[in-house]
Amino acid sequence: MATTTDEPDGGRVPPRTASDAVVAHLEDLIFDHTYGPGDSLPSESELSAELGISRLTVREGVRSLAARGLVEVSHGRRPVVAGPNATQLRDFFSSTVRRDARGLLELLEVRLAIEVHAAELAARNATQPQIDSLAAALRAMTDAKDDDTFTAADMRFHHGITAASGNHMISLIVEGMAEPLKVGRLQSLRGYQQGHPDLGDLLDEHRRILEAIAAHDPAGAARAMRRHLATTRRDLLRAFST
Repeated sequence: MATTTDEPDGGRVPPRTASDAVVAHLEDLIFDHTYGPGDSLPSESELSAELGISRLTVREGVRSLAARGLVEVSHGRRPVVAGPNATQLRDFFSSTVRRDARGLLELLEVRLAIEVHAAELAARNATQPQIDSLAAALRAMTDAKDDDTFTAADMRFHHGITAASGNHMISLIVEGMAEPLKVGRLQSLRGYQQGHPDLGDLLDEHRRILEAIAAHDPAGAARAMRRHLATTRRDLLRAFST
């Protein structure tokens, strides 16, 4: 049977159930790059014969991996290895903020820790097409006719910065925060509008971030992002107080 596992001091907890053994075996196939993103894994019947367990147990193991975002399952087809994604992070952040909307303020602290550094990295690593994409997102923000359109363009701008950082882990973390961040951005936008007749100052903050990235000025990009997120916090607090 091809599910031998390391001893506890080797860094892995031995499987406790047959389903755990399926998970461990498939993790080996994925993490050892036997199968890469987009590849079909062995069928239920093949795994069942190889591991000496029932197809139902194989199915339970595959479903466990699917819930973690490691594989994708479609009816009537073999499971497919998924690319790196933010499935579990997305579920965690969304459920946490749904329990307490003021968790958006804590999420903003997470953004401060991540996005300031992402802006600094983007100023070092951004390619011209990535800078052009940021400029296009800023134009879309400028031309937006309603809050939803503005927020969608705002999210493209910030996601573009994390992509330009060159750090895939940062991109995944920000992707995982996407849904609650959309809620937070709408709230902070409304808070901003309570104290400003137009979006000029807010657009200027984004423009300064873009200019620093385009000038390959890491310190300036970090400083501009920090100031922008300070404004966002002020506006969130204003929205919550009404």
